[in-house]
Amino acid sequence: MNKIIACIDGSALAKAVCETAIWASNRLSNGILFLHTIEKQQQHGADDLTGSIGLGARSALLNKMAELDEQRGKIEIQLGNDMLDAAVNRANSAGLTDIEHKQQHGDFVDTLVALEADARLMVVGRSGDGHQGDFKALGYHIETLIRQVHTSIIIAPKDFTEPTNFMLAYDGRETADKVVQRIIQGGLLKGLTCHLVTIKNSEDAHKEKFEQAKELLKQEGFKVISSYIEGDISSSLMNYKKEHDIQLVAMGAFSHSKVRSFFLGSNTMRMIENCRVPLIVLR
Repeated sequence: MNKIIACIDGSALAKAVCETAIWASNRLSNGILFLHTIEKQQQHGADDLTGSIGLGARSALLNKMAELDEQRGKIEIQLGNDMLDAAVNRANSAGLTDIEHKQQHGDFVDTLVALEADARLMVVGRSGDGHQGDFKALGYHIETLIRQVHTSIIIAPKDFTEPTNFMLAYDGRETADKVVQRIIQGGLLKGLTCHLVTIKNSEDAHKEKFEQAKELLKQEGFKVISSYIEGDISSSLMNYKKEHDIQLVAMGAFSHSKVRSFFLGSNTMRMIENCRVPLIVLR
């Protein structure tokens, strides 16, 4: 099916997720599956407190709480359907026709893992409906999702603007070359200016591979601005992003180098937390 799976929830970032998915769909010519997952929440019915002393006097109240939980579940389903309908309508108004929507109960990450075989790309918000209005917050699902799926993921910020450039960190390893190939073959970033950056070192082989990556991207039609940067990986990349008005950040998630520890460890989370532009994790 090769759908772009866009994860919609009740957060303020749902609009940005929708707009990001529409942009990706237009560039890749893939359909969109809007997904809303209802995760299980703590219930407050009588079954929770069957071991409580003196339960009889409170059973009516506990039964009422169980009824309220049931009503809340129905409301969540309706709200989810309304959000999905709004997302579909927005995609229709953008001229898209290959659109599906799905609402499912269960764990958010488990749901995406189960749907991964049908995914070309996943789009998620940087924070969910548990962080309403706190756009610096990072959803606790993000790191788990990055570790468990093998599909590229775009992490959408508060607001989405169609990018005209992107930054790619290159470390000279074989896996970094695979990231370059993914960018060339994937098509999503075609036509955007590529800011190719690397951490400066004294190895001639590293410089040679960096220049080869630059020339390969140029041969494939990319306008490339290459730069050697120094210092701490995360802070250096963020400084470069700010100084050059980078509008999208692209990183690989399977390198066995500094970039991997940066991208899958605490530095990774700092990067995502501080990045206010779309960030794509290439797999």
